[in-house]
Amino acid sequence: MDYGFWIALILLVGIGIFLVTIYNKLVSLRNRFKNGFAQIDVQLNRRYDLIPNLIETTKAYLQHEKETLENVIQARNGALNATQAAAAHPEDGAAIKNLNQAEAKLDSALGRLLMLSESYPDLKANQTIQELMESLSSTENKIAFARQAYNDAVMHYNEYREQFPNLFIANNFSFSAAEYLELPDEKMREAIKVSFNKAP
Repeated sequence: MDYGFWIALILLVGIGIFLVTIYNKLVSLRNRFKNGFAQIDVQLNRRYDLIPNLIETTKAYLQHEKETLENVIQARNGALNATQAAAAHPEDGAAIKNLNQAEAKLDSALGRLLMLSESYPDLKANQTIQELMESLSSTENKIAFARQAYNDAVMHYNEYREQFPNLFIANNFSFSAAEYLELPDEKMREAIKVSFNKAP
């Protein structure tokens, strides 16, 4: 009886099981952050749906601010396109980076609109505007919560991926590092939360 053969076979089977376990864990962690992004996608799209209503309602009051309104719409469309690309491939770091940049542009454009709108008391007193701003604020909170869950899942995936010997499996089977979804300027988000809550 050739004991060497059986020992080698047992070792090979053990190593194979070990490698399959790492691979399966990487798949599981990748699916977890993909699911986390799906939750963000729902809230971002809700936000994008609110913005045209906000623009349409403010248009009557801000007739001389056409450029500001157009900038918000362009930034919203850019963010929507970036979100769709990221939703199709949340494991693609470049798509997440593009979304980060698009969201920063949208938040900047919205911030300018909100600061400008503060100069129009009639606009601030408008009930529809107040309701839209409350919905937008609520959506911002949900986005922040969903992003935190997504970023936590990304952190666990990246940590596991970078460990030895997991990194060898990850590199050989296209488990690339995942990108965090960064929150844009917190001051802008605070402006969304407080603006228009009450008429002066």
